[in-house]
Amino acid sequence: MDLKLRGKIALVGGSSAGIGRAIARELANEGASVVICAREEQRLNETRDNMLKEFNCKILAVPADLSKSREIDQVITKSRQELGPIDILVNNTGGPPAGQFEDLSPESWEAAVKLLLYSALNLTRAVLPDMKARGWGRILNVTSVAVKQPVDNLMLSNSLRSAVTGFARTLANEVAPYGITVNNVLPGHTKTERLQQLASKVATQLEVDQEEIYKRWKENIPTGRFVDPNEFAALVTFLASERASSITGTSIPVDGGWIRSLL
Repeated sequence: MDLKLRGKIALVGGSSAGIGRAIARELANEGASVVICAREEQRLNETRDNMLKEFNCKILAVPADLSKSREIDQVITKSRQELGPIDILVNNTGGPPAGQFEDLSPESWEAAVKLLLYSALNLTRAVLPDMKARGWGRILNVTSVAVKQPVDNLMLSNSLRSAVTGFARTLANEVAPYGITVNNVLPGHTKTERLQQLASKVATQLEVDQEEIYKRWKENIPTGRFVDPNEFAALVTFLASERASSITGTSIPVDGGWIRSLL
């Protein structure tokens, strides 16, 4: 299936590892030019170099902390200078620390707001004028299954990814007349470093082996396994394509059936 992404320019946040890197690779595989950004410059450059060897497209690496608005401005400026205006925006950042409400300081909340909510708002604000002017655009937010079924001990993620969902659903109606779609994609238990970190913390709290935590989590997934990041990336890439032009304002889980709700 040709998704007709050749010639499009995509910006993917948090793309030096995990889900973000898988999305960037899948978009590049479809021929899009990709701007990758993350905080760790060395790891980001290694990702760029590997992608350039593998895919016949342009890859631009811009180190940035997306929780800081001035660094977002730098990413957008360099992207425009090197490749052109952004057609596809994938809002994706690392997750905030786990913890229950009484364990979280005001500073933790402020940092999480900047990381999860303000990064999505500021990046969207930066790319939207160009998308509207061209009459085409894709905005995709990587959130979490927690917006449909809250996850214990993830107070920050449960709260702020839900805020991103409300923002995206409202924005989708506002920009639909301009040929722009806005969707959320919800990762479940996905084989990434983030999953390993969470499992390690839970294992320490419960005083059990980390493999026991993996076993317990898999027992709650109907498919009986964790999601591969490439499976997640395939859906994001389809939603970024012309074929998905009538899909907007929705939140789609990729979770092996973990969510038990009807909708």
